[in-house]
Amino acid sequence: MGAGAFSHCDDLGPAKVVELHQPAVGLRALLVIDNVAAGPSIGGVRMAPEISVEECFRLARAMTLKNAMAGLAHGGGKAMIAGDPHGEPGRKRQLVRAFAQAIAELGDYIPGPDMGTDETCMGWVRDEIGRAVGLPPELGGIPLDELGATGWGLAASARVAAPLCGLELAGARVAIQGFGAVGRHAARFLAEAGARLVAVSDSRGAVRDESGLDLEALGRLKAEGRSVSELDPARAIERDSLVAVPCEIWIPAAGPDVIRSDNVEQLQARLVLQGANIPATETAEQRLHERGVLVVPDFVANAGGVICAAVEHRGLGRAQAFQEISERVGANTAAVLAAARDAAVPPRQAARQLAEARVRRAMALGRWSGAA
Repeated sequence: MGAGAFSHCDDLGPAKVVELHQPAVGLRALLVIDNVAAGPSIGGVRMAPEISVEECFRLARAMTLKNAMAGLAHGGGKAMIAGDPHGEPGRKRQLVRAFAQAIAELGDYIPGPDMGTDETCMGWVRDEIGRAVGLPPELGGIPLDELGATGWGLAASARVAAPLCGLELAGARVAIQGFGAVGRHAARFLAEAGARLVAVSDSRGAVRDESGLDLEALGRLKAEGRSVSELDPARAIERDSLVAVPCEIWIPAAGPDVIRSDNVEQLQARLVLQGANIPATETAEQRLHERGVLVVPDFVANAGGVICAAVEHRGLGRAQAFQEISERVGANTAAVLAAARDAAVPPRQAARQLAEARVRRAMALGRWSGAA
């Protein structure tokens, strides 16, 4: 993994790049604490068979920008554990607990759930080191995946962004790449606004239906451990062809870099809401901007989860969390898209400038800022 070879330092961070290894249990993990000027970092713990310092840093930086954009008193961080998130439960518990023990002294990082981990995992982490967010409700947590905090934020972003594309949510066709904790709730909240899910994918396949897909039936399939493509085999499509499904709103809600230079021309949407972190390469995102596709960046559109986590960390409840998500995500979407329009730049560039300015203002208040 080579943490010592890391070469992405800039004036914002990272503050720490830590490689964790516990041979006794076979733990291999990474932690990047990017910037803590505004407060201790909050960021998810991702479990995947392959992990890399590069991806961990990119995700940690996205969290720095996301937390700054959301106006939270937290910096950004991210952790990755090498392992099979769908493997034997006892093995997963062992790895998560070993990871927690390994980060016990790194108090400027507050772990939360991410791809491959959940509220139960965060319960194990808190049991080991006394700090975590995204906890089970029995431990005072707000069940953000169960309630759909990130999906709620995506819907709030859509309500602001859609009119700028000349769209009405009522009747808008939606395609979602990834029908997990983020995608299924985004579909539900957008459906409540009158939108229609016409295509969806998961790691094993995809399905489309121009007349609209049955959200409850999709939910039952996923609860049974089955693929969305089993909803109606006659309407199943290749997983990677989801990008070419005609729609008004396209939501990447799974892994990174799913929109790339080799498939960006296939995308037929007017609005892209980034439900996943770093779901598009910079080249692809620039191309979408050139084509007139409005893209709301990840650290603006999908901030609902970390806002919910910060509210939980303050000891508040789900009503306050959802109110803050609506207000913060909606206001930030409006601010970013207005700045992008005024400067004639892609929304990500405008968002990054706004977020980095907030981080630097926080840094200027620190002991080592050099400011008077």
